[in-house]
Amino acid sequence: MGKIGVWLIGARGSVATTAIAGAAAMRAGLTARTGCVTELPDFAGADLPGLGDLVFGGHDVVDTPLVKRAEHLVAAGVLPATLPGPVTADLEAAEARLRPAPSGNGRAAADRIIADLTAFREGLDHVVVLNVSSTEPPCAPHPAHASLAALEDALEVLPPSALYAYAAFRAGCGFVDFTPSTGARLPALDELARTAGLPYAGRDGKTGETLLRSVLAPMFAQRALNVLSWSGTNLLGGGDGATLADPGAASSKNASKQQVLSQNLGRDVDGDVHIDYVPALGDWKTAWDHVLFEGFLGARMTLQLTWQGCDSALAAPLVLDLARLTAKACRDGVAGPVAEFGFFFKDPAGDGPHDLASQYAALREWAHR
Repeated sequence: MGKIGVWLIGARGSVATTAIAGAAAMRAGLTARTGCVTELPDFAGADLPGLGDLVFGGHDVVDTPLVKRAEHLVAAGVLPATLPGPVTADLEAAEARLRPAPSGNGRAAADRIIADLTAFREGLDHVVVLNVSSTEPPCAPHPAHASLAALEDALEVLPPSALYAYAAFRAGCGFVDFTPSTGARLPALDELARTAGLPYAGRDGKTGETLLRSVLAPMFAQRALNVLSWSGTNLLGGGDGATLADPGAASSKNASKQQVLSQNLGRDVDGDVHIDYVPALGDWKTAWDHVLFEGFLGARMTLQLTWQGCDSALAAPLVLDLARLTAKACRDGVAGPVAEFGFFFKDPAGDGPHDLASQYAALREWAHR
């Protein structure tokens, strides 16, 4: 397929740094390819770009170099202590392609992003813009969101994630939102993607509690067990935890988490999701769920589960999967939302199944189509 550019929004964050370092380590044979869906036998022969074909760049609002970020992740137990040394050259090469995120919004910011993406694209076959930045609060509705013609004169009404989607499409790039932010999920941006003949996918990567929900909720439905309530509590630290301590950002995340239950159970159920910021946890997260359900003759029963994981280690391989798959979509001329990528997301764009098994089958079929 040739060289594929991967432009990361939030390029010096934990997820992005882990993805860049991990791709370099796998290319060099320093680590197994555990966690990478596209490395499974089901995707052999799918004509995806290789990990060695990925070229990383991106924007960030912070200026801590990638090598230093990798050292911090070693100290946090996210990266193995032996890793940063052998991949330092790869991290430094990516660092040289990073640019400061534009300040402000509107046309000037969009033009700056487009210029950076256009310069990055030189010598590359395709570019995928991947949002792994902090979660935004929900976007307030605006009449300009309804059509591309109206939006062109009102770019200042777009939140940063949507402005990046606009700029990506204008620069001829595919777009993936790994966050629960607005991204490309506005009618005007969908129109632009289809007009430009470019793919997009998202949103909100499914890596922990919601991954389990997408497996367990169909089980209850298929066994005719009546779920009465489903409540969850999430404890997390790091930058993501700090961001989600803000009620506005947390509301975006909670809405996408609840989507999985309502879609798989066919209705809303009692229970909320709570997110608590615990700085001492660092890059690690713990999720506890309590499910109250009703069985034969009204017998009430419960399921309780605990999931503990490293957020960056769970998300980073999926970022690499999505970069490779979206590059294939760009090459094949896919335009608009790629529903088959719903396997990776809590709140998928496009029409598709919501249980993990059906989503996996759809993704596998798409990859070989």
